[in-house]
Amino acid sequence: MRVIAGSARSIPLITPKGDKTRPTIDKHKETLFNCLTNSLYDAVFVDLYSGSGAIGIEALSRGAKRAYFVENDKEALGCIRKNLEKTRLSDKATVLACDVRRALSFDIKEKADIIFMDPPFALHAKDEILKLIRERDLLAEDGIVVVECESAEDFSRISENGFEIFKEKDYKSCRHVFLRREEA
Repeated sequence: MRVIAGSARSIPLITPKGDKTRPTIDKHKETLFNCLTNSLYDAVFVDLYSGSGAIGIEALSRGAKRAYFVENDKEALGCIRKNLEKTRLSDKATVLACDVRRALSFDIKEKADIIFMDPPFALHAKDEILKLIRERDLLAEDGIVVVECESAEDFSRISENGFEIFKEKDYKSCRHVFLRREEA
């Protein structure tokens, strides 16, 4: 796995050993960032369930001004910190070593332009996390939430959390669902 574009282009990244994390493959990452290009420059980016930090690092490499990395696994946290050092992006990063719920409730104090969440598929935390983002008003007015999920993930109740789907990208094993605040 590597940084695809930007200031840290081609720098290889390390990932936690085993199957605790599910790194987003380069092809999916490239498609994701092609969709985010117009929203990324000078953005505040939040990478929930960060794993190796590859998504947030890609955002910083491509021009985001700040990224929050939220992870509670010690090995993954070590990978994030090493990857930030390798890419020389540590000064634009805040690594939060805690549960996503805690980070959203207490630790992230500025509005995000883009929130990326890739929770473990078995966790089924999407609705709870989206509700918390909305209640805490953590998304900028024109902000985007991107959820990486199983292809069959149900989004039929998304409006109950105050969001609407405006784009989807389907892959063989998963999909990216792009959300924005629901218009009144």
